[in-house]
Amino acid sequence: MGNKIPESVLVIIHTPDLQVLLLERADHPGFWQSVTGSKDRIDEALEETCRREVLEETGIDAGLYPLTDWKHTNRYEIYPHWRHRYPEGVTHNTEYVFGLLVPEPVPVRLAPREHLAYAWLGWREAADRCFSWSNVEAIRELPGRAAGI
Repeated sequence: MGNKIPESVLVIIHTPDLQVLLLERADHPGFWQSVTGSKDRIDEALEETCRREVLEETGIDAGLYPLTDWKHTNRYEIYPHWRHRYPEGVTHNTEYVFGLLVPEPVPVRLAPREHLAYAWLGWREAADRCFSWSNVEAIRELPGRAAGI
């Protein structure tokens, strides 16, 4: 069994006009998602996890832009074929949702072992392209969050 921590972040990177950055997974071509990743250490702050994952997956320095904790969590069952990464008996993950506001679509440097391609899409198209229900839900909440609702 592995030692992966069952706490992760989902970071919706977006522009003021609600363009959303999506990444195509290298291990599942055709599956698109926002930046996501697990804590490296139990004591790693969630904001630190966000900044680290955004930099690793996109080359974007999240410290340069407003990062917002959406105060929303999702708990879901870990797919059986990925459970070997976690300690014995761990079956669920808790995901914390954040938003990262960039002024415009910024250049992206992909981590080639993780992602094949990226796209900046309008929020509706981005939500339609995502494979993860929690990612779809978060992107659909973006207009209201951006309007302060």
